[in-house]
Amino acid sequence: MSGPSAGLLHQAGAIPYAIVDGEVRVLLVTSRGTGRWLIPKGNIDPGLTPAEAAAKEAYEEAGIRGRIATETPLGFFTYFKALKSGEQRPATVEVYALFVRRQLKRWPEGKQRSARWMSADAAARSVKEPGLSRLILRLKEILEPEDGPKAAPANDVGP
Repeated sequence: MSGPSAGLLHQAGAIPYAIVDGEVRVLLVTSRGTGRWLIPKGNIDPGLTPAEAAAKEAYEEAGIRGRIATETPLGFFTYFKALKSGEQRPATVEVYALFVRRQLKRWPEGKQRSARWMSADAAARSVKEPGLSRLILRLKEILEPEDGPKAAPANDVGP
């Protein structure tokens, strides 16, 4: 199948984050194919909610264990997924904020991907999809106080 009749893929993804000295830090991973920066994301397995699927992808692709605070997504972005056939298929990703509790030393895709912590601003500049960049900045706006990143101690966010 090709063209519009191929259908829109519906995926789930997570923006893994931590608060360090009042600043939002985001974990990005590289894609397996091109090595570009992105968030952990993938198809939603039968029986999983999109939020559960996002947490599962964060574990598989980035070795992250954490908590998705709400079943309501942070937002959505679209991109064109390159299939093995070379075909490009449109995909919409339902994105959840995932508060990181633990980062594992070894994880299922650890030998195939790199993971890097960066500021929300640097992460927003590092991803290719404008919609994803906006969601990363939205997460920063939600979590960082208006009067500057040093206003709230790290332990004021999350349990």
